[in-house]
Amino acid sequence: MDERQDGKSKALREHGTLYSRPQQVHDPLFQASEFFDPRDLVQVKYEMLRRVRVEGMSVTDAAKAFGFSRVAFYQALAAIRRQGLPGLLPRRRGPKKPHKLTDDVLRFLDARRAEDPALRAPELGRLVQEHLGLSVHPRSIERALARRAKRGRQTTRS
Repeated sequence: MDERQDGKSKALREHGTLYSRPQQVHDPLFQASEFFDPRDLVQVKYEMLRRVRVEGMSVTDAAKAFGFSRVAFYQALAAIRRQGLPGLLPRRRGPKKPHKLTDDVLRFLDARRAEDPALRAPELGRLVQEHLGLSVHPRSIERALARRAKRGRQTTRS
């Protein structure tokens, strides 16, 4: 594969749009064209939807030709109807923010660190468990504290 193609794969991977199963795209346009790229997840989904809507291809045939299930087809259809083209972009799975580390928990952590600045995340996690009855992984505590420290630095520069 040439450098341009490798660069595109890298960019698609960085944006989370590299299709993990390009070998399952059997549509002729994606086999013989430089424009249609079976590695581009958004392009593959869009073309699958377009084939059904514009060209009248059956959902079953389109899903099969583009390497998706019928369920995935209908999910993509609902997403594009709701959000337009951005709806075809993959979304991060799981919690979108630290749901255990509420403002109350962060205030508790700040208070403990004010009392003893040498406290590290594992000890803070044990204190949260003991006092608040909440199990929080030390790495989550480290990330939350780092975010808060970063925000504090940003506000002092402004």
